[in-house]
Amino acid sequence: MDREWNNSQPIYRQLRDRVVAMILDGILKEGDPLPSVRNVATEYRVNPLTVLKGYQQLVEEDLVEKRRGLGMFVKAGARSLLLQGERQKFLGEEWPRVYATIQRLGLTAEELLNGANHQLSSDNAQSQPAESNPSKEER
Repeated sequence: MDREWNNSQPIYRQLRDRVVAMILDGILKEGDPLPSVRNVATEYRVNPLTVLKGYQQLVEEDLVEKRRGLGMFVKAGARSLLLQGERQKFLGEEWPRVYATIQRLGLTAEELLNGANHQLSSDNAQSQPAESNPSKEER
């Protein structure tokens, strides 16, 4: 989890969002335990009640379950439930703005796909170690 907090929303909500992102990204899988309240509070220098409040939101959203004496665990089906909700949120809130920008700029589907493919190639190249291929002059 990122250690930086922003002032746009309460810390407990940011903690909740970070756990959601970890579930969506597959870092936390169904049945996995959440980091303990005490560990998160110590590591991120926040009040344990703040962490507990963020975790409690996940319980109320039916994404996490409490197991007495064991901690909190990601529930079965949590990722698919989150995907469904996040897709609806994207289509309802973000897509209209994205679509309006695409229209305003006059971008074609081909340009968008080429731009996305170029970005993916660039991201992959940056994450791959440089291979040493000697040039013709070096051979």
